[in-house]
Amino acid sequence: MSQRTAQMAQTTQTARRGGSAWALVITSVAGFMAALDNLVVTTALPSIRKDLGGALDDLEWTVSAYTLTFAVLLMFGAALGDRFGRRRLFLVGLSVFTGASAAAAMAPGIDSLIAARAVQGVGAAIMMPLTLTLLTAAVPAAKRGMAYGIWGAVNGLAVASGPLIGGSLTEHVSWHWIFWLNVPLGLALLPLARLRLSESYGTGAPLDIPGTLLASGGLFGIVYGLVRGPADGWTSGLVLTGLFAGTALLTGFVFHGIHAKNPMLPMRLFRSRAFAGINAASLLMFLGMFGSIFLLSQYMQGVLGYSPTEAGLRMLPWTGMPMLVAPIAGYLSDRVGGRPVVATGLFLQATGLAYYASVVGADVSYAAQLPALIINGIGMALFFAPAANLVMSTVRPTEQGVASGANNALREVGGALGIAVMSSIFSAQGGYESAQSFVDGLRPALMVGSSVVALAGIAALLIPTARHAARTEVVASTPAPALETVSH
Repeated sequence: MSQRTAQMAQTTQTARRGGSAWALVITSVAGFMAALDNLVVTTALPSIRKDLGGALDDLEWTVSAYTLTFAVLLMFGAALGDRFGRRRLFLVGLSVFTGASAAAAMAPGIDSLIAARAVQGVGAAIMMPLTLTLLTAAVPAAKRGMAYGIWGAVNGLAVASGPLIGGSLTEHVSWHWIFWLNVPLGLALLPLARLRLSESYGTGAPLDIPGTLLASGGLFGIVYGLVRGPADGWTSGLVLTGLFAGTALLTGFVFHGIHAKNPMLPMRLFRSRAFAGINAASLLMFLGMFGSIFLLSQYMQGVLGYSPTEAGLRMLPWTGMPMLVAPIAGYLSDRVGGRPVVATGLFLQATGLAYYASVVGADVSYAAQLPALIINGIGMALFFAPAANLVMSTVRPTEQGVASGANNALREVGGALGIAVMSSIFSAQGGYESAQSFVDGLRPALMVGSSVVALAGIAALLIPTARHAARTEVVASTPAPALETVSH
């Protein structure tokens, strides 16, 4: 029996285990865990610094070490899942993530915490892109808009509620519990995923080793340079080496994707305006939003004097909105198309950040901040679900794993770039010396964040309408192998 026949037989056998509801629960919770750990440490940074020590750049590494390995290995994790089984690799990634979370919780010093965060990123990089692929395989096409809406709501909630969850656990229990939280969730998901998710595969093509090395090395160089730039200086040898070498390797990856027979990421996918547009919008959105949240969570505590829990609660109009609006956004994307919903969400976020920059001050009232929080929350909620739908609908089912990995990699690079750029602007214009000094650095950083998210909105407007995309855009991915995934 050929490998392809064996994979198809296993797919048929395991199809009975699956179900849309179980797939939605398992992938949403797993995605929540991975997305939450991007920013869950932000409100705990002062407590971690007090307990473990470390300078500002060490604290940034507790965020960036996770982002670095996450971004670098996302496409490789998706490729492994396509080749060896998405459910199988999902279980591997979930196990690594859960174990590394326990190691982070028990970290005796800042260096060991950073190392554990890096291993967490490895597990998340394998697990995260496969959540969307497994969900797509399990949900009928007619119901995917709502499923993506719920999945997007949970992931959006995780990104935005990281400061609240981290702050509450830090203040009332201990910062260690922002990592212990993942352990029971991971242990509960492992048997559920093994029993309830159906196995599926991609094209069955061999692993693209040259493409993997080019993409991983290029992303590592770029993200490392961006992370270290604010601390070491943008003209330091290692930073410049990382940026230039990373750019060269990624350029080679693009050429490889154009000319290779079975590349990890076929560059023909970017001939689709929809695929290119939503990936550009995702990168820019995460750049503007991640850097802003990184600074705002510290602003609420260090300048306004809120406790970690108080800061998190005051972020609720922003953080809670995805749970309310994202399922509606998924439904709207099915009815009117993803482009207008995504673009509206991005322009709302740009407006919210600009408004925040205009009112931020050393003693500003919460009432003055509230409109910005609400606008940002609605905007973020309108982005997540339709963006996922757009990514997955612009490629063939056998290429959804690599498409999800590429989109998530670009988001994470955007997040790392956002933290690096915002920290650099903040340090150049202000600092931690006083409340006013912090505000002097925060205001221009928020304005840059607003401008970048507005550019993301413009990129979203370049996405063709659903009718035009159906007629022309999918043609860009026509030379693809036959479907080898299960659907229910």
